[in-house]
Amino acid sequence: MSNIVLTISTNIQKEVMAYYASNYIERKAPGVIFAAKLPDTSITMYKSGKLMFQGGGAEREAARWGIIEKTTSQKSSTIGAKGDTLPDQFATMSVLGSDETGTGDYFGPITVAAVYVPASKIELINELGVKDSKMLTDDYMRKIAPDLRAACVHSVLVLRNDKYNNLQAKGYSQGKMKAMMHNKALQNTLVKMAPEKPEFILIDQFAERGVYYNYLKNEREIVQENVYFSTKAEQLHVAVATASILARAAFLKEMDRLSNIAGLELMKGASNKVDVQAARIWRKQGEEFLRSITKWHFANTEKARKMI
Repeated sequence: MSNIVLTISTNIQKEVMAYYASNYIERKAPGVIFAAKLPDTSITMYKSGKLMFQGGGAEREAARWGIIEKTTSQKSSTIGAKGDTLPDQFATMSVLGSDETGTGDYFGPITVAAVYVPASKIELINELGVKDSKMLTDDYMRKIAPDLRAACVHSVLVLRNDKYNNLQAKGYSQGKMKAMMHNKALQNTLVKMAPEKPEFILIDQFAERGVYYNYLKNEREIVQENVYFSTKAEQLHVAVATASILARAAFLKEMDRLSNIAGLELMKGASNKVDVQAARIWRKQGEEFLRSITKWHFANTEKARKMI
């Protein structure tokens, strides 16, 4: 499916609305000021001045109004991503993406999100402020997450540390836990989408394909159809970028909960400063409490133990 975006002036906006008035359709979505539907093309206009054409007649209709601003997808090779070779125009397709966060944090959970962004909503998601989450602040991600959750079919999973520690004690590696969470989040989203299906699924790669599916070999249901793996996947499709933001927002919410229980703002990451904070909590509230809010097998535990 072609996906073409133009930037137009206010005067041209008025001309577009007049031209397609007989094809007008109502589209209640943030940022949308006009939408029209032709037999082979969908047309969406945004407050920002962006005009999007999707479908077989996209190039024909876009040519009426200006010079094409962007027509091709971002290539993984241009951003140094590793993994599967994606189809041409991948960034313009209907994709279900998944990503996780919290894996390197001593305090706080692992969270995984899967998000479906159909081609018809790509420009909307961009308008809502989605980009590579590493370029966004935590506060900004908290702010835009509610709109993203409202706009997209999604599933967010949170693995709290008490359960994480139980699984780790049973011999589960962090990689296996993440694979199980990605698989379940994708399953949940596919069920919510039904009968619609994504053109492709993109997982932000944390393990090679064979390793990932080996982690899941004992699962009853495994999502495998049209699945791609790539590093830096949040830069290859807005579905993964959105998943990254929703996963982060869920992580931050759980960190707030744990901080409230602990009586102080818990630190992110696993630095020496985290060791000091862990030792402080250990002294004040005991080993059992500290275990319940941390990934206990991390090296931070022994470092904190030495401090007390």
